Amino acid sequence: MKRNIIAGLDLGTTKVCAVIAEHAEDNINILGFGVAPSEGLNRGLVANISKTAEAISEAMNIAINRAGLSVEEINVGVAGEHVTSLRHRNYVTINNPEREITEEDLNRLKSDVHTIRIPSDRQILHIIPEEFFVDYQGGIEDPIGMCGARLEAVNHVVLASVPAIQNIKKSVERAGYKIKELILQPIASSLSVLEENEKDLGVLLIDIGGGTTDIAVFHHKSIKHTKVIGVAGNQVTNDIRETLGIVTADAEKLKKEYGYALESAIIKDEDIYIKGVGARGNIKIPLTLLTQIISVRMRELFMLIDNELRQAGLKNKIKAGVVLTGGGSLLRGCTELAEEVFGLPARIGVPLELGTGLSGEIESPEFATAAGLIKGMPGKSVTEFSDAKDIKKEKKPIKINLFKKIQEFFENL
Repeated sequence: MKRNIIAGLDLGTTKVCAVIAEHAEDNINILGFGVAPSEGLNRGLVANISKTAEAISEAMNIAINRAGLSVEEINVGVAGEHVTSLRHRNYVTINNPEREITEEDLNRLKSDVHTIRIPSDRQILHIIPEEFFVDYQGGIEDPIGMCGARLEAVNHVVLASVPAIQNIKKSVERAGYKIKELILQPIASSLSVLEENEKDLGVLLIDIGGGTTDIAVFHHKSIKHTKVIGVAGNQVTNDIRETLGIVTADAEKLKKEYGYALESAIIKDEDIYIKGVGARGNIKIPLTLLTQIISVRMRELFMLIDNELRQAGLKNKIKAGVVLTGGGSLLRGCTELAEEVFGLPARIGVPLELGTGLSGEIESPEFATAAGLIKGMPGKSVTEFSDAKDIKKEKKPIKINLFKKIQEFFENL
């Protein structure tokens, strides 16, 4: 019996997350879920193919063992400051005798976008129609079946660096998998955490990861703007490390256990004891000092995004407010700081419309992108895997770095 199985892979700067899910009639059931530390990526870009491939293998093997079946193709998220976007307007004429618009006309319209001139080191990642026009009548979401002589569209075109995409493909293939679809991470996150009413009224999505912060703006149910910013959670950790003179692991622990994004959000001020390094003894700092360090960087990030919105002319279109997601949104006081900077209501976005299975494990902002990747791009069908392999009968071999194992053997002699 055919099963609608789909897998998603979120390549993050701090972690690689793999999800295997089954599309049921009314929901998505999470069958397998795996997380592995990420050491081969920097700000959304692959910096080491071997380490990235090892992290992909580790995360996928965990997900596969939990799911009880293996997959060969996966949807992979794309991020990094190399991602840019533009708006492009184009049209085609309707030539069939009935003048009825068909799927073929939409495909011709999309193919025409591929003829636009872009830099040689860039490739088109997505072509997302914002609005259709039939004989100059706008505001049309789905023109199929309508009659007219001219079909026109305003498209949101996402561009990505060719070398960056090639490095992602090499990493995935070295891990033993094929890419089914590349999906921009803020688009994937929006699929899992945004409500349709928010997209209609106008909403700003901010996905704060470890290496990058991804933003997406929706209005009238269509995407209007995307941007990837190289300021995120790791910069906050680095600020704590440099200011307090502590190691990165301790700085990350302080951020997660005691971190606030806004001083006024602190319920009770207290002293924090930090383990000394070398000859230096333990030190004590007030919680307010840690909060001030974090708040400066988070405020800078939100102000960068606010300036981006104003330059794009979109600030006044965000009526539903701001949705914060990603691991960085877990900082206490983050929504209050966002409301202060943007002057708009804000909430934390968690994955929506997940069914049974292991869905409880990814119902957290830090897994928003992974949850969106298993939904796939809107308008595209999910592959039906009739030959999904049951690993109880045929286990997928786990990839081992042979050289590394030999080296460890001699070191232990």
